[in-house]
Amino acid sequence: MRRSRVFFLGSLLVGVGLGLLVSGGMQRALSPGEGSAPVAPVPSVPAPLPRQLDPDEQRTIDLFRAASRSVAFITTRVQQIDLWTRRVFEAPAGTGSGFLWDDRGHVVTNYHVVRGATSARVSLAEGEFEAQVIGSAEDQDLAVLLLQDPPRRLAPIRIGTSADLEVGQKVYAIGNPFGLDHTLTTGIVSALGRTIDSVSGTTIFDVIQTDAAINPGNSGGPLLDSSGRLIGVNTAIYSPSGASAGIGFAVPVDTVRRIVPELVEYGRVVRPALGVGLDDRLSGYVTKRLGVEGVLIRDVYPNSGAAQAGLEGTQVRRGRVVPGDVVQAIDGKEVTSMGDLLGRLGGYRPGDVVTLKVWREGAARDVKVRLQNPSE
Repeated sequence: MRRSRVFFLGSLLVGVGLGLLVSGGMQRALSPGEGSAPVAPVPSVPAPLPRQLDPDEQRTIDLFRAASRSVAFITTRVQQIDLWTRRVFEAPAGTGSGFLWDDRGHVVTNYHVVRGATSARVSLAEGEFEAQVIGSAEDQDLAVLLLQDPPRRLAPIRIGTSADLEVGQKVYAIGNPFGLDHTLTTGIVSALGRTIDSVSGTTIFDVIQTDAAINPGNSGGPLLDSSGRLIGVNTAIYSPSGASAGIGFAVPVDTVRRIVPELVEYGRVVRPALGVGLDDRLSGYVTKRLGVEGVLIRDVYPNSGAAQAGLEGTQVRRGRVVPGDVVQAIDGKEVTSMGDLLGRLGGYRPGDVVTLKVWREGAARDVKVRLQNPSE
């Protein structure tokens, strides 16, 4: 028993000694010895430099801060029926952009953004609001919504002009591409006087082309000049992939200024009537056979402005088709299709007198026609 206790105490002393030896060796190994390189001190983090913006950057920032309050994020809904329960409900349909037109709560967007929608929700800097479509113009791809219970203080967008635009000047697009609200992109006016087809097939003239990035969801948003004024409504892009390829199109603000007041007042655009009947397929066939450009007049309605001006429609004599007048231009602006003709007429009002260039029996002539209200 005594020998076991002595053996245990001896083992304990040996273990403590070995531990002290190992600990001392590790300390010497970890501590820098004579002649070893000193440990470099941890570098201090330099203080951040104050922000320095050049004047052009600051102007862009100020423009966005001022204009973004007028930009709307629009979510549309459509009514659907549950086939099992026959319950009617509203489901999300799509999204787009828009902007405040006035302080009464009118919001302008593209017609194709709200087409078929039964209701819409509009998000602004002041909050979210229910809205109803109160007017639409398919031929110009424009529509107007009215906010329900709008706040007292709204920030309508500043309106500019498009007739004096120049290729190369800076432009700014604000919208909600892919649902990312209040996105700013910049670019220049790439070209002027472009034409695109509206959702109704009518030609939209004097369209602005820009390289500012426009993507799905930007439709209906504002295109601004360097002063923050509205110069166009972003409408379409040319892209094989469906995303921005640097070719975007905007309806010019001069067209918007003419159309929107009518939509607010009447809910539709009153396009003047020429007093003729048209057939695009017949026109294409006959003008190709004749070797001329323009739109063939199929019928001339009695007591219309066209009839009073002496225009002639297409007739059938002894089983042979006798072509009528071919309209080639309105006030010096050429037309080559029925969409062109209707688009040109959209720039006038009932009662205006226009000069038509018509081709008849191998010769061109000018004819003055008074445009009428469609109800006349």
